[in-house]
Amino acid sequence: MANILIVDDEQEIGRFLTRLFQLRNMNVTYIDSGRAFDRLKRLEQFDAAFLDVRLPDRNGLDLLKKLKKQAPLCKAVVMTGYSTVKMAVEAIQLGAEDFLEKPFEDIQLIEELASRLTEQADKEEYLLAAGGEGIFLGTSPAMHELYRLAHKLASKQVTILIEGETGTGKERLAEFLHRAGSRAEKPFIGLNCGALSESLLESELFGHAKGAFTGAAFDRAGYFEAASSGTLFLDEIAEASPSTQVKLLRVLETGEFFKIGDSAPKRTGARIIAASHANLEESVREGSFREDLLYRLDIVKLRIPPLRERQQDIPAFIDRHARQYGLTFSFSPEAMNAFKQYRWPGNMRELVNTLQRLGVLYADEPVITPSMLPEKMLRPGAAPKIGQSNSTGSFHAEWSCFSDELIELYNSDEPLELDRLLHTMKRMEKRAAEAFIRKTLKETAGCREQAAKKLGISKRKIRYYLNET
Repeated sequence: MANILIVDDEQEIGRFLTRLFQLRNMNVTYIDSGRAFDRLKRLEQFDAAFLDVRLPDRNGLDLLKKLKKQAPLCKAVVMTGYSTVKMAVEAIQLGAEDFLEKPFEDIQLIEELASRLTEQADKEEYLLAAGGEGIFLGTSPAMHELYRLAHKLASKQVTILIEGETGTGKERLAEFLHRAGSRAEKPFIGLNCGALSESLLESELFGHAKGAFTGAAFDRAGYFEAASSGTLFLDEIAEASPSTQVKLLRVLETGEFFKIGDSAPKRTGARIIAASHANLEESVREGSFREDLLYRLDIVKLRIPPLRERQQDIPAFIDRHARQYGLTFSFSPEAMNAFKQYRWPGNMRELVNTLQRLGVLYADEPVITPSMLPEKMLRPGAAPKIGQSNSTGSFHAEWSCFSDELIELYNSDEPLELDRLLHTMKRMEKRAAEAFIRKTLKETAGCREQAAKKLGISKRKIRYYLNET
């Protein structure tokens, strides 16, 4: 018979859960305070514990720490009101298996959760889910912890912010969160906020009413409406304009939005996952991102480690990729060492592009040697080192990504979309200008007049490139 511990100061909830679990032939111990928890003699006797995170005399996280220290095999579930969801996520990071929001809406979910915990469910469930999606985790503890936590959060209606350098797989993680959760059969819609102009981005997000502007011949649903029962992934959220950020804040606060040209509000139930290669806290300090929007997005933050922090997995990934794409060559020890020593500013995307390029150029070669590798992989100090500033590393990574995209377009046998090429080049121009302006502003201690003089442009031009007009 499973032993269940319930700690909650609300007597009605305690009695309800006690009766619910007893009907399933479970042995239940119910207490209503931190003091009563301290008096328990053998915490290791419990198979599962349901802990309220807010007790009158104790922080529930303190109880969780004590429980996991004295009874590490006991599965813990924290119970929380909506206002303390962030605390519940912190509890998961401390070792809790799951969290339940009050008031309870699905009694069957609680029963199934208790059964799963007491039946010693497979601890590697996240591995099966990741494997089913073709995601390579390797041996990196950071990657395994990332996907273990993501798997626990997948079914929760909680906004998630993904941070990671360019090419680390932010959209892949967002898709995993969607497909591992209860909305797997519903729409997953992704949008890169940096790939569209302000007006086009808002039209894509919110839709427009008939006659809202020239050419709007009919009503059009936006992504918030299309993804209302599913997941909306907003990539490169830091690139959204100040005006768009205000509108996004309203949706996150109220669930309501307005179509362009329409005065009637609409509601969305879309689960929001946002991502950025830029450090949003730094963007807030620089004035390019709203602090209140960051607070709404940063309920749960998942950071994807860059490839340079898990270089031990590079040989295994190369082998996996080679088999997937039918590459028959091997690598000399010197070439493999170059792969492992290179800092990979473009991360997994750059690594994949490099392997594909080698596959095209040296398909008939039995062994890849250093002389066949891109020159940048052999130049000492050519790539950013650990500890280099985020802004420099981020710019390097993004520029590398742009270069790879242009090369991919040039070498592709597919029909060339000239608009895509021109749009990529415009993005390169804007990001390069912004990077040099910010660098010059740092050199001039933020003095716009001096920065404008050094750059040979007007202060108005600086405001334009920093989206301050």
